[in-house]
Amino acid sequence: MSKVKVGTVQMSCVADKASNLTKAIEKVKEAAAKGAQIVCLQELFTSLYFCDVEDYDNFELAEAIPGPSTDALSEVAKELGVVIIASLFEKRAQGLYHNTTAVIDADGTYLGKYRKMHIPDDPAFYEKFYFTPGDLGYKVFKTKFAAIGVLICWDQWYPEASRITALKGAEIMFYPTAIGWDTTQDEETNKDQYNAWQTIQRSHAVANGVPVVSVNRVGFEQEGAMKFWGGSFVTNAQGKLLYLGSHDQEEVVVTELDLNESDYFRKHWPFLRDRRIDSYQPITKRFLDEE
Repeated sequence: MSKVKVGTVQMSCVADKASNLTKAIEKVKEAAAKGAQIVCLQELFTSLYFCDVEDYDNFELAEAIPGPSTDALSEVAKELGVVIIASLFEKRAQGLYHNTTAVIDADGTYLGKYRKMHIPDDPAFYEKFYFTPGDLGYKVFKTKFAAIGVLICWDQWYPEASRITALKGAEIMFYPTAIGWDTTQDEETNKDQYNAWQTIQRSHAVANGVPVVSVNRVGFEQEGAMKFWGGSFVTNAQGKLLYLGSHDQEEVVVTELDLNESDYFRKHWPFLRDRRIDSYQPITKRFLDEE
């Protein structure tokens, strides 16, 4: 299909998993009613962003994938005829957990999962306590409407991840996200951080010639210390903003993407043609401090 309608669900969450799942399903239905064919939910949408603390009790939030949440979403996907991108806390085995996104096709079929590769460890983002780095590699899922690549939040900052995903045939790149501001920061710092976050992802669209869809949560979740900044957005294959969300409101928006643009932009900006793949071996080193 040359044109695809993408639904983005930017929402706030509460402590109760069932309530969040119910809310997300209602918003998927809202997106479908607006014409969405692919709907992306934000990172870890079935819970609060629990990685603000290192608490063993939070492991109880995890579940198998496929499992209860994907089962419920598969029924919705089949009923509505939409693809659903669902970011969940995966319990792989006893003591082994991942930050994982499941992809469900428009007929309700579970297509597979991507496990977050880059795991941060910053104040209020203590993800290394909970998540084992992904071991499935970078993934592309061939859905009814498009071949989609899925990366997760901290993966956003790594051009290597987007490049490999694009080279594997992704026609659209999706980034389920949970990122926000420390409310003790000044406004200029907040603005600079958001702009950097948006810029790096728009650059992935430019460098690879594919649309980028980034979906973030909103609201205060850590006793008022962290404000998730929303700002979800969709770009075309040259990084042009087609949709930009607010910083403080829940939003369900549908944006149409023309996938034929990728061919146009890749012909006129032939970055893939001019790649010097013979010179890139050093990128596999941690740092080039030794000859």
